[in-house]
Amino acid sequence: MSTLLKTLSERGSDLWQATGQHIWLSVVSLLIAIIIAVPLAISVQKHKRIAELLNQIAGILQTIPSLALLGLLIPFVGIGQVPAIIALVTYAIFPIFQNTFVGLSSIDSLLEEAADAFGMTRWEKLRRFELPIAMPVILTGVRQAMVLIVGTATLAALIGSGGLGTFILLGISRNDNSLILIGAIASALVAVIFSGLIQLLQRVRLRTMLISLGVLVVGIAGFETYQGLQKNEPNITIAGKMGSEPEILINMYRDLIQNSDPKVQVTLKPDFGQTSFLFNALKSNQITMYPEFTGTVLQGLVKENRPVQDMNAPQIYRTAKNDLKSQFGMNFAKPMKYNNTYALVVKKSFAAKYHLKTISDLRRISNKLNAGFDLEFIDREDGYRGIKKLYGLKMKYQSMDPDLRYEALNKGAVNIADGYSTDSQIRQYHLVALRDNKQLFPIYQGAPLMKDSFAKNNPKIIKALNKLAGKISEKDMQQMNYEVNVQKRSAATVAKNYLVSQHLIGGK
Repeated sequence: MSTLLKTLSERGSDLWQATGQHIWLSVVSLLIAIIIAVPLAISVQKHKRIAELLNQIAGILQTIPSLALLGLLIPFVGIGQVPAIIALVTYAIFPIFQNTFVGLSSIDSLLEEAADAFGMTRWEKLRRFELPIAMPVILTGVRQAMVLIVGTATLAALIGSGGLGTFILLGISRNDNSLILIGAIASALVAVIFSGLIQLLQRVRLRTMLISLGVLVVGIAGFETYQGLQKNEPNITIAGKMGSEPEILINMYRDLIQNSDPKVQVTLKPDFGQTSFLFNALKSNQITMYPEFTGTVLQGLVKENRPVQDMNAPQIYRTAKNDLKSQFGMNFAKPMKYNNTYALVVKKSFAAKYHLKTISDLRRISNKLNAGFDLEFIDREDGYRGIKKLYGLKMKYQSMDPDLRYEALNKGAVNIADGYSTDSQIRQYHLVALRDNKQLFPIYQGAPLMKDSFAKNNPKIIKALNKLAGKISEKDMQQMNYEVNVQKRSAATVAKNYLVSQHLIGGK
């Protein structure tokens, strides 16, 4: 409890900001869903077959996994609030549409006949008795949609939309239960509060409700317009993959850029997601740059996979740089020194028991292996696919979050996992990285990846970023990861301390 309260005290301002972002996403998504679903249900009230078809379509959309939907939206609408709102609206339409149709369809037919006898128009019937009678059922659907939206909105943090999901993702990444609890509890409280407010709406008149919703819509639109007018200066958006290392690197990029030109505004989006999310976001101009690795470029991003096992580090970098430029019009800045390659890791006790030193040694005990692998590693040619082909090694495995797989290995839930050579958990949990004796894993040197047009228009920024070229050893990176993940120091502080110690920026 003391740790939770300490974390809450330290991150109070961040929590308020994240809560505001979460509420914003939730309210806007709910209003759009209401504007779509309620009129749609009213329009098909007398057409049950069409209503059933629309109900089935809305239900099918709701079954699409949220991460899959976000991934599908990024190439078309980029990252940030737009894809998040589209996804949330998609999930919210079903309960609102269904309840609105059920509420209107349940009205006594005698009332309808009496209204027709008095010559009431369609709008008069809706306003005077249909909507008021159906309102409790409609609001039940709205309340269900809001709870669904608030819970699903935590995933919006994966695509740079902020919200309380940032606390949960950061907690998983740092193995910090306090951050996870803060994000989860705050999200639950938001859902409970909004559910209560929606329930109170049942006690007010329809006209008052519509006026209140109108004021809310106008207020939100005005606030968004005001915010947009304030963003007059150019902004560089730097995103990073999941984990401490990408966050350290993007903080270094920001510090180097602002050290060269303090007037430049830099926005960071850490824990953005898997490689495909970032690459698509870069292609669609939703971010300016992100740290990428040479091996990943050649094995997963360019159109033709290159046989990199026989290339040295400079050759791999030149090939990756040329392919990115010719195929995507992108610029790959100069790489850092360390090789953040893949590794298969086991506990020291497990390695000693079965005399494991290389990946080939695993073939002797393949029937005893229970692996926890990252999804990206499972599907890569320089990952588990390559292990099966080159080493002739098959094992039982399950997919896991990149950070959770280490915890599972430490607790004995799995006995082998994939990792990176600079991961702090190798030191933290006393693990052994088995030697890649057949040289499956290529060299992975990191460098900023951006559009070529941006690089040409900003030579001063490129010069600043290139100060990291040839810097940071594997030992340095593992130590910095250890400071963030284990010693709980902020990535921004760790990044700045390194730059100052190497005289790349001035200290304060």
